[in-house]
Amino acid sequence: MKWTDTQEIAMALTDAHQDIDPQYVRFTDLHRWVMELDGFDDDPQKSNEKILEAIQAAWIEDADY
Repeated sequence: MKWTDTQEIAMALTDAHQDIDPQYVRFTDLHRWVMELDGFDDDPQKSNEKILEAIQAAWIEDADY
């Protein structure tokens, strides 16, 4: 996975962090959790606020909170 794989990352985060409400996740935690996902292989420096916002929005939608 790469930073641009927003939907795939969101689904993986839903599976990995089922007890977390994604609305309240800090971007620093989100960045770390994405980096820790199995199959994620991208440069940590390629992330930015816009990408993290898109991932968080997709995660909220996927988690159905």
